[in-house]
Amino acid sequence: MLRRTFMTLSAVTVFALPACADGHSKDIVDTAVGAGSFTTLVAAVQAAGLVDTLKGDGPFTVFAPTDDAFAALPDGTVETLLKPENKDQLVSILTYHVVPGKVMAADLSDGMMATTVQGSDVTIGTTGGVTVDGASVVQADIAASNGVIHVIDQVILPK
Repeated sequence: MLRRTFMTLSAVTVFALPACADGHSKDIVDTAVGAGSFTTLVAAVQAAGLVDTLKGDGPFTVFAPTDDAFAALPDGTVETLLKPENKDQLVSILTYHVVPGKVMAADLSDGMMATTVQGSDVTIGTTGGVTVDGASVVQADIAASNGVIHVIDQVILPK
C-alpha cells in the first residue's frame, strides 16, 4: 500500500513539474478568469475571438482593465462593442491593450513608447506611479505561463 501511494505521488509530481516549470501553470486567460475582477474583459476577449491567441505561447504583456474600468465607460458602450457587427472595433481595442513580449514593471521608463499588437504605440509614464496612456497601473507584474498582466484602472483606446 505504501509503495503504491509513493509511486502515485511520484508520478503526479513528475507530470506536474513541466506545467509549473516557470512557476506559473495558468496562461493569461486562465489567470484573468481566476482573478474574478476581469469578467467583462474575458467576455470581450471571447466575443473578439482572441481566447486562443491569448492562450498561445506568447509571451504577451496585457494591460488589463478591471470590471470597474469597463463600467466607467459611457452607458451602452460595452454592450455595443460585444455585438458581432462590431467585432473589428472590439479586436482593435483589445489588441491595443497587448504588447508582444514580457515587459515587467522594472523594465519601464518614463516616456517610453511600446508598440501594441494593434499596431499603435502606448505611452508609459512612471512619474507619481506607472501609467499607460493615462490609465494607472493599480497592480503590476501578475505572472502567467505565457506572459504578464498589469492591471489598469481605465480602458485605453487607440488614437
